[in-house]
Amino acid sequence: MNDLAVCARGLSKLYRIGERESYTMLRDNVARVLTSPFRLFNGKAQPIASERAATVDAEFIWAVKDVSFDIKKGEVVGIIGNNGSGKSTLLKIISQITEPTEGEARIYGRVGSLLEVGTGFHPELTGRENVYLNGAILGMRKIEIDRKFDEIVDFAEIERFLDMPVKHYSSGMYTRLAFSVAAHLEPEILIVDEVLAVGDAAFQKKCLGKMDDVAKAGRTVLFVSHNMAAVEHLCRRVLLMRSGKIVLDGDARQAIGDYLSDFTAATEGGSLASIKREAGLHPVIEKLEFLDRCGRRMSAVAAGDTLTILIHYRHSEPIKRPFFGLLFETASGTKVFWVQSRMQRGEMPDLPAVGTIACRIPRLPLIPGTYFIQPGCGSGTTQLDLVPRACQIQVAEADVFGTGQLPTETQGMVLVDADWDVKDAERARRV
Repeated sequence: MNDLAVCARGLSKLYRIGERESYTMLRDNVARVLTSPFRLFNGKAQPIASERAATVDAEFIWAVKDVSFDIKKGEVVGIIGNNGSGKSTLLKIISQITEPTEGEARIYGRVGSLLEVGTGFHPELTGRENVYLNGAILGMRKIEIDRKFDEIVDFAEIERFLDMPVKHYSSGMYTRLAFSVAAHLEPEILIVDEVLAVGDAAFQKKCLGKMDDVAKAGRTVLFVSHNMAAVEHLCRRVLLMRSGKIVLDGDARQAIGDYLSDFTAATEGGSLASIKREAGLHPVIEKLEFLDRCGRRMSAVAAGDTLTILIHYRHSEPIKRPFFGLLFETASGTKVFWVQSRMQRGEMPDLPAVGTIACRIPRLPLIPGTYFIQPGCGSGTTQLDLVPRACQIQVAEADVFGTGQLPTETQGMVLVDADWDVKDAERARRV
């Protein structure tokens, strides 16, 4: 047992539908930590007690059900699954943010966790104060935090805002600091949930690099993400969850392949009502249709050809200041490009409650392969709907540039026109 970092047996969590999870106040957690140091460090196991099992009826749902697994020290384990599969709830139990309804998990070592934006920091305290508070909760002495402080701030790139209350931070600033604290304060176990969902590409690359460093240092990492490329890069072992249960525990590529197969039910022209939305969103977008340059329906398009996507929507009321967007992703979850009505044509007129919007891409800039499309829509500054991997489309080989050369997936992901001319080079040299 000495080589274990996490030991979970029969973990289950029951929620009442529509009821928010209740958490203890920060001051209570700090008091609990200060009076119970045995739970958080000295290398001892930290048992997570179970709640009294609730009576199950139609108003309850099992977010996690009968989950058991062991994670050894130094393992980097990915946890993947659709929205609502129980990933985040499982991490909250392991991080001791919420208690299980049934079962028990034992944690061997100091835990640093970065879950959804908004947890872990006190909004009224400054960034500087939150760094020291989090270090204290992890059982670190002030001199240890001092030694890491400059490195934390440099990584987060928020030096100018360090003495501002974090309630005034943007979500990107908040996440940069939260990740930096979690990764640099030397926890034995690092738990990260969707850190790559917030922040620009440069920061995401820094996060992946830091998690690589943490793993190479022999510490344990639990990583949740919808970015399959990142999961495959970081993790050899992956837990695949469906409906609150672990359905596969094994090789990363096999688990990722099974996860991606879950999306094959959402095909071109089919209803999107059955695809689960994130909390706070509503099924407004009903289906997508793909049309070729002649207006004929299709499910595949040639690289470089014209593609029109019809977005059929239905809302409970007229949509004021509407916007619609489409995100194209590879099968592994890499975002390729995004188109959005407000960004590309400005404000649209108010729309009736039911209708269809057309998005025309005159020259589809994708290398041949299979791609997923995530449509979304909103009103004003409010996101109404976002449908993960709503449809897939096949991009076929084509002589895009009229040279007889067929681009392949080994040459990148996008097609870009370029002029090649010796005379232009001579002219540029003279200028």
